[in-house]
Amino acid sequence: MAASGLSGLDLTDVAVRAGVGKTTVYRRWGSAANLVTDLLSEMAAESSPRSDTGSLSGDLHANAALVYRTLSDERQGPLFKAMIAAATCDRVTASALEHFYDTRVAEWAPCVTDAISRGDAPEGTNSESAIRQVSAPLYYQFLTTTKRLTPADAERAADAALAAIAAGLFRN
Repeated sequence: MAASGLSGLDLTDVAVRAGVGKTTVYRRWGSAANLVTDLLSEMAAESSPRSDTGSLSGDLHANAALVYRTLSDERQGPLFKAMIAAATCDRVTASALEHFYDTRVAEWAPCVTDAISRGDAPEGTNSESAIRQVSAPLYYQFLTTTKRLTPADAERAADAALAAIAAGLFRN
């Protein structure tokens, strides 16, 4: 999928690469979009757990670093690009991608709610919106430029989210 997108993902080729009969693959998934749905569900379930550093800054910087590592990875980066592109024109893939990100955001949101209870973030801060803000600038650069992401980009993304949270921009 990373090489040829959803439209180029052939289940027969998947079967050959997996060393199984094509009927096994077709019976299990039936379509490339269904295979991608399972892949995203598995990735959400097996992704690195959220960090709990004890500080909002530490947690958001850890989140940004994880997003940076994922998008910069030579296999995962192109795969995410292909899945995001596929989601723009395939409803099943779009739904699976939305579920993937909802799962990841829900896993990381407690770092913001914990910060609210410690008094490190304003009451009423929408934790899901704040977490999405950490990765948004990284994804924007990843998808709209050919410039490679750097650790400094991840630091800036976390710092910007922290500043926005402190300013109350994510309060309900």
